[in-house]
Amino acid sequence: MLLQTAAPAVWAQPAAGPVRAIPVAQGLENPWAVAFLPEGRFLVTERPGRLRVVEANGRLNPPVAGLPALAAGGQGGLLDVVLDRGFASNRTLYFCFSEPAPVGAAGNSTALARARLSEDRTRLEDVRVIFSQRPKVASSLHFGCRIVEGMKDGRPDGTLFLTLGERFQRMQDAQTLDNHHGKIVRIGKDGSVPKDNPFVGRPGALPEIWSYGHRNPQGATLGPDGRLWMHEHGPQGGDEINLPQPGRNYGWPVITFGEQYGGGPIGAGITAKAGMEPPLHHWTPSIAPSGMAFLTSDRYGPAWRGSLFVGSLKFQFLNRVELAGGQVVGEERLLTGLGERIRDVRQGPDGWLYVLTDNAKGRLLRLAPP
Repeated sequence: MLLQTAAPAVWAQPAAGPVRAIPVAQGLENPWAVAFLPEGRFLVTERPGRLRVVEANGRLNPPVAGLPALAAGGQGGLLDVVLDRGFASNRTLYFCFSEPAPVGAAGNSTALARARLSEDRTRLEDVRVIFSQRPKVASSLHFGCRIVEGMKDGRPDGTLFLTLGERFQRMQDAQTLDNHHGKIVRIGKDGSVPKDNPFVGRPGALPEIWSYGHRNPQGATLGPDGRLWMHEHGPQGGDEINLPQPGRNYGWPVITFGEQYGGGPIGAGITAKAGMEPPLHHWTPSIAPSGMAFLTSDRYGPAWRGSLFVGSLKFQFLNRVELAGGQVVGEERLLTGLGERIRDVRQGPDGWLYVLTDNAKGRLLRLAPP
């Protein structure tokens, strides 16, 4: 079991030399997530509300039809997308987005939908929202919105994890269980609540909740051992890596390594408290993390196998996190000369790492070794 002890960043010089960023596609408007289709194609979300199939040669197809209504603006819009592990046979995918309130009501929230991609890859079919964050609030901030398919004993267990932000002005909600703000939820692929969720049957608690006390988690992935990893934004410090366990409280906003924007402590200004989980690792000052992936291939040599990769929006680099014995033992900044915000990072089925840059003319890049 990994020992969760907070540690600051320890920056290392590149061990394998600078990687090269090879353009795969360009002209994407604020792309947020990439998934890998058969035959070398890619599926990319654009935050303003477009889903695109990118051909293996980099050509952008017209937007895929069939998306539901979105509350695009600020940090909201069309966000994460993942393919079902059985996509080759069922063509099912999952995506999350900022969902507007019904006509006549105000606010928005993060929602998770499932759909089928048509055989000709031009439209979504049988679109169904299987989860909506409650309550909806008037905010364009802190949607969270990363999706991970759950595993048990090395096999898909029919569940999905979804990370949810606390919507910024509702940060105190992260400490209460009667709402979905600042939570990770776990649901079945049909939207049902798994019977072994930690708060099932507890009065006053929403049964979808897996863990709580989170701020704005924009990265999540499964580790090589099948456990859930995630990271979340802190305020002016205290970006965290956590391994969310069922029913555990991860502290926001009671404990944090961050501070108020403009300076000053948050709450009591403490970084630890009994009953609240410390982060495995934190970044102070903040790097503004987004995207998260483990490298399981040997494409970049054995030294990088098992490393965790995290994009930095603020400082515009890709961060390689080196782990040993359950501890972060070093970090390496890659792509520092790119000059573009890194929104997503994924390992493709070919073993290479791919990143998305978050710009009005964003790019999909493949990382090549030196």
